[in-house]
Amino acid sequence: MSEQHLALYRRYRPDTFADVIGQDHVTVPLQRALANNKVNHAYLFSGPRGCGKTTSARILARCLNCEQGPTPTPCGRCQSCVDLARGGPGSIDVIEIDAASHGGVDDARDLRERAFFAPVASRYKIYIVDEAHMVTAAGFNALLKLVEEPPPHAKFIFATTEPEKVIGTIRSRTHHYPFRLVPPRTLTNYLGEICEAEGVQVDAQVLPLVVRAGAGSVRDSLSVLDQLLGGAGSEGVEYEQAAALLGYTPDTLLDDIVDAFAAGDFGAVFRTIDKVIEIGQDPRRFAEDLLRRLRDLVILAAVPSAIDDGILEVAADQGERLKSQAAALGAGELTRAAEVLAVGLTEMRGTTAPRLHLELMCARVLLPGADLDERGLHARMDRLERRVGMMGSPEAPTEPQQWADVPSRPAPEPARPAPIQRPVAAAAPEPQPASVPVHEPAPEPVRQPTPAQRPPGAPPRQRPAGAPPSNQPAAQRAPEPTPQPAAAPATAAVPGQLTTAEMRRAWPSVLEEVKSRRRFTYMLLSQNSQVQEVTDGTLVLGFANPGARDNFGQGGSHDVLVDSIIEVLGVELRVQGVVANEKLAQRGQRSAGTMPEQPQPPNRPEPEPPSEPEYVETSADDEELDATSNAEALLTRELGAQVISVEEDNPGPT
Repeated sequence: MSEQHLALYRRYRPDTFADVIGQDHVTVPLQRALANNKVNHAYLFSGPRGCGKTTSARILARCLNCEQGPTPTPCGRCQSCVDLARGGPGSIDVIEIDAASHGGVDDARDLRERAFFAPVASRYKIYIVDEAHMVTAAGFNALLKLVEEPPPHAKFIFATTEPEKVIGTIRSRTHHYPFRLVPPRTLTNYLGEICEAEGVQVDAQVLPLVVRAGAGSVRDSLSVLDQLLGGAGSEGVEYEQAAALLGYTPDTLLDDIVDAFAAGDFGAVFRTIDKVIEIGQDPRRFAEDLLRRLRDLVILAAVPSAIDDGILEVAADQGERLKSQAAALGAGELTRAAEVLAVGLTEMRGTTAPRLHLELMCARVLLPGADLDERGLHARMDRLERRVGMMGSPEAPTEPQQWADVPSRPAPEPARPAPIQRPVAAAAPEPQPASVPVHEPAPEPVRQPTPAQRPPGAPPRQRPAGAPPSNQPAAQRAPEPTPQPAAAPATAAVPGQLTTAEMRRAWPSVLEEVKSRRRFTYMLLSQNSQVQEVTDGTLVLGFANPGARDNFGQGGSHDVLVDSIIEVLGVELRVQGVVANEKLAQRGQRSAGTMPEQPQPPNRPEPEPPSEPEYVETSADDEELDATSNAEALLTRELGAQVISVEEDNPGPT
């Protein structure tokens, strides 16, 4: 019964070098020295606390005094092995000395006198000096001659956490083995084996918290695990219990604030901070946990396979959540946010208002424009790219006409006079490859020039009979109506009892369901939308640009999303699409070079709009003129350029 009350680090203390974890760089050379019978007379074991220094010293003494020894694997049956085993009474020939209380010169003289007596029942008399850095300089000098030339039956093992405090004359006469902290993955597996041996069910997310609290020390980690197992209920150790006991921030709060950062939701950020204070969480600890989360997201943004490769130790269900957050924020904004928190944590030391500092840090994360350095510029560019839909074009959909209807740029403002466009039937033919210079990129279809862009008096272009219609964007097709914003269907939706934070947490699962139903809708939503809010049974989605919003309302994407929400959450919601932060999107257009059209220069005559669109014919020569006119008008209108001269360039077939 007494063994049941022993601490875990005493019950599971290793008896052999094979049981020591994370110290192969020490145990393997020691076992080879024992096998070759080349054991030194003095050793120095150094390293952080709880990493196995004293335990390895006891195992070495057990290997030396085994009846079959010196051997790297003690038999475990002889008297010496039984006395030095886990829970054994100890051996009279193995003397452990605590240098913290026996480090003076008198203690060193007493040890020197007793070291010359032969062992009682073992092969060697072994002295294990723990906390050796506490021995005074006079004490080390008193031991110097003994350690340098000991009797044949004496061995010395010094264990310390501060080897630099051991005088050099002693260190030079020992074999020094530095111990290290145990890697997190190795320690996690070891703790899992102990939980199975104890027969206690532990949540998969608890062990990483224990390893983090132990900071790589086996003894500290076992002490934390022992505390959690002692308070476990009938269902074992749950994550909420462990996080509350150890003082760590629950993942739900971290998810809420990171999602709020991605959506630019100031209200959700400060509500989360208020919730942190209400539950009694330390603002400094919350900032540390948030910085650790941002660190994981930075790595995941740089290495998308970090979870699969084992670089990040996260649970399987949390992996998809982290991937979604990393994609929503971007590498530049994540790096800047992490730097803001790192600097803020340093400033929080000793402050009398930690909550105020936390709120100021989060406000600065939400305002990348406050930083004028390259980090702030990179973060702003990441945010603008997401707003104007420049994160990359989605894959081709199964219905090409739906994607062709998405305008490549936001529609012009209603106050400006809209140029007269041609109907679909009278569209110009697709430009031939030979008409596009090799050195000029063609990221989007060449826009047909409006009458204002033609030279005065130029004859109208004509299209040959039977030519296919142009592949110009739908925004320039006059007869077609402008797509309307996505409107909620007229269905009797059941108002869901969901909050905005809960919807954001469930959004990755909803996207996975959408992906299984229709990949085009998944690409449209994952790259161009964010959850704005959930109110009165309506889900408001913020889209990066009007084109993505309008495209969502066409082709059945709306119904696919509604069905996916019902499948994942069991709640039917109305879905409304809006343009997220239109002012920021307009600034992003100017930064990205998509400036709104400028009014006509005063020296150009104002064109007279024709009474009705006419069907005209074009020739191959007109196509080259059209491309040249497009380039000149585009440079003049968008960039304010002035045409000096025009040189003919005929690169030939590409």
